Amino acid sequence: MVEFIPLLMFGIICLVLLAGFPVAFSLAGTALIFAGLGILSGTFEASLLGTIPNRLFGDMTNTNLVAVPLFIFMGILFEKSNLAEDLLSNMADILGGFRGSLAVSVIIVGAMIAASTGIVGATVIAMGLISLPIMLQRNYDQSLATGTICATGTLGQIIPPSIALVLLGDVLSAAYQQSQLSLGIFSARTVSVGDLFMGAIVPGLILVIAYISYVLFKAYTQPSAAPPQEVRTFENRAKIILTTLLPPLVLIVAVLGSILMGIATPTEAAGVGALGAMGLALSKGSLNRENLTSAVQSTTEITSMVFMILLGSSIFSLVFRGFGGDDLVNSIFNQMPGGVFGAMLIVMIIIFLLGFILDFIQITFVVVPIVGPVLMAMGVDPLWLGIMIAINLQTSFLTPPFGFALFYLRGVAPDSVPTGAIYRGVIPFIIIQILVLLGLAIFPSLVTALPNAVYGI
Repeated sequence: MVEFIPLLMFGIICLVLLAGFPVAFSLAGTALIFAGLGILSGTFEASLLGTIPNRLFGDMTNTNLVAVPLFIFMGILFEKSNLAEDLLSNMADILGGFRGSLAVSVIIVGAMIAASTGIVGATVIAMGLISLPIMLQRNYDQSLATGTICATGTLGQIIPPSIALVLLGDVLSAAYQQSQLSLGIFSARTVSVGDLFMGAIVPGLILVIAYISYVLFKAYTQPSAAPPQEVRTFENRAKIILTTLLPPLVLIVAVLGSILMGIATPTEAAGVGALGAMGLALSKGSLNRENLTSAVQSTTEITSMVFMILLGSSIFSLVFRGFGGDDLVNSIFNQMPGGVFGAMLIVMIIIFLLGFILDFIQITFVVVPIVGPVLMAMGVDPLWLGIMIAINLQTSFLTPPFGFALFYLRGVAPDSVPTGAIYRGVIPFIIIQILVLLGLAIFPSLVTALPNAVYGI
């Protein structure tokens, strides 16, 4: 019976979270209660708790995680200074003249904003407030408009340099080293955040192209769903490109490119991105005290939440392993029919379902450290695993009736837009994401080929 305590811990923490208690304190509190009961019953080694300060100190001194608040600040400043709104309106003006151009603009700009923030809620809310009124004003079909915004908001999970990939890359690196040590490989090779960024480029582009293709197909097969827009002159287009579109695009490419080319670490690149965002806001005249204060406060709140969850998950993971959780998960996966495929399928289903009640950060810090080492010890490529998890959670966040993205958009959408229209609108995009997920499962080289070619991984 004792060997099933880790599963009981996992079940209890899910119930506690469903009850609405704070995530970080729920993780740490549940773990410490189980540890205390284990010490009293002689089933848990008390000396393990003495390692908690070292684990927490290691988390807090992780230089890769310094990139998190910097990327968050970059994305929030984009929103506060109305850079995102200008990008959308000007992109639509440039692409104007064909059906669906506004929806295509939402996808492109949304992908850029999602890459800057990496937070689904922030992107969906921002794009909902900025683009939904414009799309409805221009007589776009409600389902097409809301579905496009929700799907675009989830791109922050997969489009680098999102903080979701920064966090996932750090956790996967630790899990990969642990899996190699369990196999007796003591010169453990690491997996960096840059590797994960490189692996995410092709799947991210596939998703963006697939979204645009669907929108154009919808626009031309159902013309009333996406009316054409006004055509601007070439002179105006050239001016808009040089003054509005090019600077933020150059910034994002510079940040991402410096990481991928090995010129800068994610933390260094994030610092450049934050400074560049301040420069763009200053050039636009929107870097005032109010916007800067609001951006700093929001960054502090989100960063505090991320690191508190990280600390809570570290304590939970320690106690989970202290009760033999790693061995239990390993034995379950090894006895599972279908071998690696069966284990991977079960993990994907579990993560998909957990995506209804937990956000990406919580799943990254709680679930991935438990299942990641076991799967990678079975031969699963860490980069491929990371991208599969990210896209899987994209789909989960988009799936009715529990998808987070749906709730976020419902909160900012006008009452004239029924919830049913939002649900109908996301279904085609869910199908696209599932097809991409299946494609990556069948052709893992879509993820691994580019990192192999560039880094020789």
